[in-house]
Amino acid sequence: MSRPTAYVLLEDGARFDGVACGADAPAVGEIVFTTSMSGYQEAMTDPSYAGQLLIFTYPQIGNYGVSEQAMESERVHARAAIMRAAVDQADPQRAERGWLTWLRENGIPAITDLDTRALVRHIRERGAMRGGVFGAAVSEADARELIDQEPDMAGRDLVREVTPGQRILLGESGDGPRIAMIDTGVKRSIVRNLLERGAIVELHPCTASAEELLHHDPDAIFLANGPGDPASLDYVVQTVRKLIGRRPVYGICLGHQLLCRAVGLDTYKLPFGHHGANHPVKDLTTGIVEITSQNHGFAVLGPNGAKTIDEDEAVRWETDFGAAELTHINLYDRTVEGLALRDVQGATVQYHPEAGPGPNDALHLFDRFVSEIRDAA
Repeated sequence: MSRPTAYVLLEDGARFDGVACGADAPAVGEIVFTTSMSGYQEAMTDPSYAGQLLIFTYPQIGNYGVSEQAMESERVHARAAIMRAAVDQADPQRAERGWLTWLRENGIPAITDLDTRALVRHIRERGAMRGGVFGAAVSEADARELIDQEPDMAGRDLVREVTPGQRILLGESGDGPRIAMIDTGVKRSIVRNLLERGAIVELHPCTASAEELLHHDPDAIFLANGPGDPASLDYVVQTVRKLIGRRPVYGICLGHQLLCRAVGLDTYKLPFGHHGANHPVKDLTTGIVEITSQNHGFAVLGPNGAKTIDEDEAVRWETDFGAAELTHINLYDRTVEGLALRDVQGATVQYHPEAGPGPNDALHLFDRFVSEIRDAA
């Protein structure tokens, strides 16, 4: 390894040295890891990573450059990139610039030549926690002070930092259903998949009222992905409660958690979250196991407050809006990955079916969403 010029410090005092390769600035936040082998630009621009520093478990990052096509939002949301072997390739096909050049241009600190395996093992054992990336000139005492000033992720509302300031209308020429989306940090690939199926999509700020969401007579309500703790978003939950039963309601990721809270279920913080593109999920409706893309730090409690579901069965909850039935389960840790409302129209998945980046196993869910919305219109 080259002579260390930067380090990662965790709130429990663990330190990992490396080489600075991004913007010359410190970064603090919750440190999490992603197990994806590709899609580094998509991850950094996913609004769900707001407030977090991202460790890449795959060693070489940056080997195919960056491009506008890979942007999942208008800017970078993750606060830093932590890597084992970063490269700045700018000449691969379709690349518009090098990865490290792009990080520096966007003011994002980064560190390479770091033992990411040891760091990830530490987080798996101790849980995701606050930490930071610092230049070698920053003392540990000063770094510790910056970390201590960072709010904990539990109880934190980051949605207001990523939501649009006003309603945005997309796909006006579509012949499909009109979907009103509460934009809590939606990825471009989710919107793109809906538009490709002919939908007209309205993106609304997270503070939109039920009346504003219903103003243009949408055929369905869609709850997007996004960052932070769903328990801190009661104002969104109360809006969703006014919409359930009046229109079909669908949710992805944070939207899954918000719809579940709206019907009276609870959420909890996972030890180190699910981040990556290789998570096996069983669809209990079809019996098929799909490899999915995930990015979340919270999950929904099962019946009787259980954090995991022991059997591959469509267990039921009794909710404020009737029965809810488990439809998807995570085969890594047996957590809830999706449910369907049985007495009113609505369904959720915890993972990201939009393949931004892949895998593509769950793309069919957008066909199912749109078909169900058409049938109900």
